[in-house]
Amino acid sequence: MAADTTLLFHLSDIHFGLEDNRALDWVKQEIAEQRPDAVAITGDLTMRARTREFDAACHWIKSLDVPVTVEVGNHDLPYFNLSERFFQPYRRIRGIADRIEREIDLPGLAIVPLKTAVRAQPRLNWSKGWVSRRALRKCLAAIDALPKGVQALVTCHHPLREVGTAGTALTRGGSRALAELARRPVLAVLSGHVHDAFDIVEDTPRGPVRMIGAGTLSKRTRSTPPSFNELTWDGTTLHVRVRNLEDVRTRDMQIDDVPEDAKPPREPGEPVAPVRQIPRTDPPVH
Repeated sequence: MAADTTLLFHLSDIHFGLEDNRALDWVKQEIAEQRPDAVAITGDLTMRARTREFDAACHWIKSLDVPVTVEVGNHDLPYFNLSERFFQPYRRIRGIADRIEREIDLPGLAIVPLKTAVRAQPRLNWSKGWVSRRALRKCLAAIDALPKGVQALVTCHHPLREVGTAGTALTRGGSRALAELARRPVLAVLSGHVHDAFDIVEDTPRGPVRMIGAGTLSKRTRSTPPSFNELTWDGTTLHVRVRNLEDVRTRDMQIDDVPEDAKPPREPGEPVAPVRQIPRTDPPVH
């Protein structure tokens, strides 16, 4: 790799509690050997935000001897304890508090967080994303404060796509956020949540925005094996390679669009769809 090339690893949906230890050991070894300039983890560190799951997640993340930034996913908010969910939602993640929604500045490039996981929202499915005006203002202010010529990589958990109806949209406020990001020097938006990788361009009234999704490093695979994104930035182009242990090529690892129903399957051992052959509606998650 050229000396002036920036190497980033984009991980997501590790889901400690149902983590894939073979995949995690491999990723940790790759980080130790390749020494990426930064690692961005776009949420869902745990399955049910249990203390033991966060302890394992924090231990693993702190063992990575490179700069790391972490987004909070919907699975990282307390699941059973509503009092803690509303008043101390990040208490169990304090072991890596310095890495949560951390901006990382690199030569000509900055990783800027955008919060999409919320404690509550006026619809039944709280697992879906919500870009609040406050969260968007904070993200845009950070981008606007970057030195001239510096590009931004925005990190969030949920894809900024408002598929479905207003009530069932994957990420409420996503269209507004994309339109604002299109006005700024944003190289791409990195996300997770759907457990399959993608690399698509979303058109907005103010221009196109590239959206890059990472797969999962857990046993909750959907239509592709566990993977992470290897990103290289040469100052002009951002290249994406989907790394996986099954030697599936990048194009076959990437789905063509953000699905309306992004639930991973099913019961342990139950078959999943072939690579890139995604069912319109997944069976219920048990």
